Amino acid sequence: MPRASFESLPLPAALARSYAGHGAASRSVLLAVSGGADSTALLVGTARVREALAMRVEVATVDHGLRQEASGEVTSVVGLATRLGLTCHVRRLALVPGAGMEARAREARYATLEVLRQERGLDFLATGHTLDDQAETLLMRLARGTALKGARAIHARASTLIRPLLACSREDVLAFLATEEVGFVSDPMNADPSFFRTRVRQDVLPALHRAAGFSAVEHLATFARLASEDEALLAHMADAAWERLALPGGGLDAVGLRALEPPLSRRVLARLLGTAGARVDHATLTRARDLVARGGAMPLSDGLQLKATGGRVRCVGPGREAPPAPLLLPGPGARGDFGAWRFQVAEGMPPPGVLALVLEVGTAWPLTVRSRQQGDRVRTRAGHRKVQDALVDARVPSEARDAQPVVVDAHGEPLWLPGILPRSVEPHAPSHEVASRHSLWALPLATSERKTPPL
Repeated sequence: MPRASFESLPLPAALARSYAGHGAASRSVLLAVSGGADSTALLVGTARVREALAMRVEVATVDHGLRQEASGEVTSVVGLATRLGLTCHVRRLALVPGAGMEARAREARYATLEVLRQERGLDFLATGHTLDDQAETLLMRLARGTALKGARAIHARASTLIRPLLACSREDVLAFLATEEVGFVSDPMNADPSFFRTRVRQDVLPALHRAAGFSAVEHLATFARLASEDEALLAHMADAAWERLALPGGGLDAVGLRALEPPLSRRVLARLLGTAGARVDHATLTRARDLVARGGAMPLSDGLQLKATGGRVRCVGPGREAPPAPLLLPGPGARGDFGAWRFQVAEGMPPPGVLALVLEVGTAWPLTVRSRQQGDRVRTRAGHRKVQDALVDARVPSEARDAQPVVVDAHGEPLWLPGILPRSVEPHAPSHEVASRHSLWALPLATSERKTPPL
């Protein structure tokens, strides 16, 4: 009796649709096969559809070095791949049993397979995760505590990693293998109750099915898929909010952050904390949102602080950095750096994006770039103004004010606050004095060189 075409079989047909959806048709893939039911179905099913999809397929199997039986399982995978006309690569690890073994084995396996994929010049790495794995992962994460991001559970694709069986249940897998009359191995670790996943698989899911009166696997997996779509949308909106609220010099606009809906403010704050290296969890984010609402400061992990003062929300490191050393500019042509700023005395108009102070003929040289000092006052068109007030009005964070450059002349009179006062400021001088050919250029070194040319 002729074998049915793969289009008439649920699992191969689902595989073909998944590969095509991931753009794997006419491409190449490395199958990760352990010899268990799921990965064996991935191997046999892919072999059934590869010609129709014009795919180049190779197989990889990994012996973690944790069980004596693994050597025989590797041999079985190699034999099956050979019978199906596929090249099979064997990789052996030497893991040591102990704490975190499951996570360590997974990390080492994926790293090994990714190296092999690159060595073989293959486009994708495919694993045999199914609907049941998706449901189990979702329940585990919900039990441990997770938000929508964690509820996405297993991704159908992550860069070059694809999971083409994610739309198939374990029941589909076993039915397909029975139809194909293909055997598989049972890893005793999958029945070890010391693992959380095993307890969820053997105890929680069956109890849930009994309570519901039907299998809930597909519904749980559907929720994870929809959560993934919702999370992608919220993440995109949070990225847009971050770009809108980010302030020059670091931190976020406090008023705008307070106006965000909770799902967005949590994501934006999580990014702020994570970028600074602070621990991010639900309790910390709850306290952070309360702080943004009322203002003030709160401790974070690793000696960091979250501050919401002066209209700016930012993470501050432990201790206080010493102000940069003063920079002396003797005259035309002089240049140098002051902290995160670069200065140069030059002729002509500055390049786009570079700040400039037009210098008078009677400028008292040398100029000095230094940190603020008590009593500093800068002359503006409206009269003298305290440097401290100018920094506060510009929302410069208190911890960053000592790093703000103040340009003074030979008499110690402040002439300019680059980036704070928007226009050049002339010192008090007789009216007959005019601007010289020279200007003092200032460039924040954090400015992208693609937008602002170097001095």
